[in-house]
Amino acid sequence: MNKDFLWGAATSAAQIEGGVFDDGRGLSIWDAFCRIPGNVKNGDTLDKACDSYRRWKDDVRLLKELGVNSYRFSVSWPRVMPEGKGMVNQKGLDYYKRLSDALADNGIAPNITLYHWDLPYALHRLGGWLNRDIADMFADYADVVFNGIQSAAMFSTFNEPIAVYVGYAHKGFAPGFGLESYGRIANHNLLLSHGKAVERFRNSGNRAKIGIVVDVWNRVPLDANDPRDVELAAEQNALAHGSYLRPIFSGRYDRRVSRHLERERIDIGMQDGDMRLMSAPLDFFGLNCYNRVVVSSAGKDVKRALQQNGSVFFDNGEEFYPDAVYDAVKSVCLEYGVNVPIYVTENGIGFECEREENGVINDDERIKYLSGGLQSVLRADKEGYDVRGYYVWSLMDNFEWSAGYSMKFGLFTRERKPKKSAEFYRGIIRGYKERQNDQKR
Repeated sequence: MNKDFLWGAATSAAQIEGGVFDDGRGLSIWDAFCRIPGNVKNGDTLDKACDSYRRWKDDVRLLKELGVNSYRFSVSWPRVMPEGKGMVNQKGLDYYKRLSDALADNGIAPNITLYHWDLPYALHRLGGWLNRDIADMFADYADVVFNGIQSAAMFSTFNEPIAVYVGYAHKGFAPGFGLESYGRIANHNLLLSHGKAVERFRNSGNRAKIGIVVDVWNRVPLDANDPRDVELAAEQNALAHGSYLRPIFSGRYDRRVSRHLERERIDIGMQDGDMRLMSAPLDFFGLNCYNRVVVSSAGKDVKRALQQNGSVFFDNGEEFYPDAVYDAVKSVCLEYGVNVPIYVTENGIGFECEREENGVINDDERIKYLSGGLQSVLRADKEGYDVRGYYVWSLMDNFEWSAGYSMKFGLFTRERKPKKSAEFYRGIIRGYKERQNDQKR
């Protein structure tokens, strides 16, 4: 692996900060969505989360003890600009500046995401991602962050943009709409926002790097010899991560996406220059990868078929498929032409029940999963793919969106108690550093 390989952990503002009514922060769409009965498990809210708005120094200390050399976190748009535009809340911006500076001072590279799903509610009332003008509003917000935080090593414009599509097309996430046309229009406006933010970054003088994070759940056919299964997987990939990767790295929509828009009679508001803007050159690509998705055009019981073929499943029902990261890296490079350094910006697994024995949280299944993911990264590296970092999702248990606090992904609990997986990851990082030191002697 590269000597400058980044070992990290990841979080997001909405999921860990709490303090949603503190120091002038505005409401986000998730603050509203949480308060509608039935939207979030157990009626959980973001109000306190992991209390990181107050306990950020504890988080920095935790990261230092873990041994990571990078921390991926997000800035909350409504904390920095309560109305989404216009006035800047200096207290909010200063919070992120203090956090970023403290990380850098401790040798932990700040990897900052501008948007991790928490749109200011004030902008939602103006149409949110359905309003093309949001691209300029987002660019203005990005400018504030680029100029206000100089210690960042990396900036990502968006994390998992498909979450915006889900919120507009499938009701599962905020703001809870349910129209396919809304999802595709929101996608287009998000990509415009990405392009304009990259443009602002290039003019900002900030010395960090700029990229975007897209999650890739590769759809693969249950029967590779069945053309219907093959086509189903290809179409689902195109309509999911392909709807972002193709415009960003090729300057066009995938033909399957174009056909879908025509078939559904969806007008996304395309204008001259849009694709040029979306495909502005990037410094890196962030890949979130958790697993693959096996599909069957005939509606077969996929899990049962996989089990019959020897696949192993975790207690939470997910398949243990350690090559998922390798497959995703290979796919984005060969299929979508990603030709910049790749960072695996999220990889992890969540469980509702975790056993504590003699004061130790034995999350052995998480260790098995992470071990597989790391081997997958190593395989990609050995085959020449330019993978330069790996981040575990997540540093600690947090608010997992519609699942609330029921699903636990952390190396640490919300109270910051270490799990067995934290020591495992610490050992992996320590071993890597020792090998690097040996090579220098």
